[in-house]
Amino acid sequence: MRGTSNRTEPRLLAVVGTLLGALVASGCAAMPDSGGITRVELSQGAADKNLQARVYPVAPSRGAKPRELLTGFLDAVTADEGYDTARKYLTESAAAEWKPESGIRVYSSTTIPSGQDVTDADTTVTVPVSGQWVASVDEKHSFKLVFGQNNVSSDFTFVREKDEWRIDKLPPEVIMNETNFRNSFRQVERFFYTAPDPSAVASGNVGQEVLVADPIYLRRRIDPLTSAAQAVADGPSTWLSPVVRTAFPGGARAERVAIDDSRVAHVQLGGADLGEPMACRRMATQLFYTLADQGKGQVERLELKGQRGSCTVGRGDEPPTGPGALAGPTPPTQYYQRADGALVSTDEGRPGDPVRGVLGKPQSNTKPPLGAVAVSRSGTQAAAISEDGHQVYSVPIADSAVAMGEPVLSSPAKGGDKEDGFASPSWDGRGDLWVVDRNKQSPRVMMVRGAKPYPVSVEGLLPGQSVHALKISSDGVRVALVVKSPGVAASSLKFGRVVHGGTPQAPTVTINGVHQAAATLTDVASVSWAETDQLLVLGKEADRTQQLYFISTDGSQSTDTQLQSAESMTTVAASESRGDSLTQAPPVLAMGEVKQADGKPSEIKAFRLVNHQWREASLIDKPKSFFYAG
Repeated sequence: MRGTSNRTEPRLLAVVGTLLGALVASGCAAMPDSGGITRVELSQGAADKNLQARVYPVAPSRGAKPRELLTGFLDAVTADEGYDTARKYLTESAAAEWKPESGIRVYSSTTIPSGQDVTDADTTVTVPVSGQWVASVDEKHSFKLVFGQNNVSSDFTFVREKDEWRIDKLPPEVIMNETNFRNSFRQVERFFYTAPDPSAVASGNVGQEVLVADPIYLRRRIDPLTSAAQAVADGPSTWLSPVVRTAFPGGARAERVAIDDSRVAHVQLGGADLGEPMACRRMATQLFYTLADQGKGQVERLELKGQRGSCTVGRGDEPPTGPGALAGPTPPTQYYQRADGALVSTDEGRPGDPVRGVLGKPQSNTKPPLGAVAVSRSGTQAAAISEDGHQVYSVPIADSAVAMGEPVLSSPAKGGDKEDGFASPSWDGRGDLWVVDRNKQSPRVMMVRGAKPYPVSVEGLLPGQSVHALKISSDGVRVALVVKSPGVAASSLKFGRVVHGGTPQAPTVTINGVHQAAATLTDVASVSWAETDQLLVLGKEADRTQQLYFISTDGSQSTDTQLQSAESMTTVAASESRGDSLTQAPPVLAMGEVKQADGKPSEIKAFRLVNHQWREASLIDKPKSFFYAG
């Protein structure tokens, strides 16, 4: 979310040098009962590095007037000590009824209008706070963008109580401006297991459950580890809940969280029976990845203690259920398609080798070269679309594959329009292939399981909108959609959840819960999953050049990674595949148009993004595409 200036600035009681230690301590774990525990500072992202001081709330001064009190109240809700001081600005009845945990309304900026001060004869007065409403955080800590020019006003009613002005009526949600929200809250990823697919046959990866990231926003410096653990125990967001499940029973409580000097996180859990070893380990695994994601290497194992039992888990435990477990091998293989159609696997250290089977050979002179190609996460299968977009082939990457075989899908689209027919093949980690049919008469999304195609219902699009491209996540329960509207050349980015149903003999699949992402993007050229909860987007904002953006599934834009110019790029590719959270992300791959001197036609070349610099890939053949598996 973009940072802006704001009307209401928090009043800080801060001494930078002395309070830096307090800031460190505030991001540390609580102390457990036994010894051997030390406080460990949580690593912070780029957005945290300028936070030099802790924010202390200021209680209302005697005789303060409503406008002054309202400014103080809006400051107090951003403080790093909860809402106790903020309640002092309220009447006794309002303080008892106010529930700030019910949600947050984020304005681009907050404005309190100037006006005449109250007189001694006044007994009640209403003061509005206005601004452009840009986002909300609900009671489950889930972030949601608010689109459009939503200029709104919220009223605060003051009355005299014991000869002092106090707020008697106020909005149910906390109101903050964007800057204060970013300073007070940070995005945290909690994790839940994929729900079982009733239509899947349990074989290979199909029956394997993995953890799915569910992003939320929590206070930066108010016991962040315990808050994150409790957020896991409370269950998934409303959006993700239909496609995931949790091992925690209702009423489970994270009572205490600490990290010792051996990088072991200790969690004391109440309201849950840990006597059954498998149930304990499943809960501990959810907590481990949630806390390890925050610790950035400061958590290597987790010990969970509770009623009648305890258990310990770590990153290398089997079976692998961690985030991205179905994303493919580490480091991920890079692929490119030669101009003659042959598919080649490569990496930075070698020139590359044609893949095994028919796809590694040049296309026959009697058959036009293939169009888009996508390799499965396992690297054993590939999808290939004919150049005219009318057929989809699923071909093994094996010596036994000596011919393309029959297409698994055919489009009724006619003519040679490249905007018609099949596009955007994408594999999830369970071996299902996803593809978009852009047939203007009947656009559709299809899933291919084995060699059988199944239609995918997409719910939540506006009339006339259609899916132009998609990228499925490795876990298979979330999908990024590039959507076009009638009469509009530009495209927009949306996220949806994937709900499987039916039986193995008659699978059904639906994309629902579709919501808009990236409020500032006006056009999307290419998308790729880059993390378990982050999409790499090649796009542009209004009146700006094309850039790379990292977008979370809640629609928010990452502020931890600098924007990278990509004006000449046509496609981008990233990979979810990691050894763990400390493994360096593999380089972004791209195809770009390079202008030639002396008026020669532009050339399409392959690039890698290394240390925020685009470097031309040294490939032995001229490529037409450059990508990772998936």
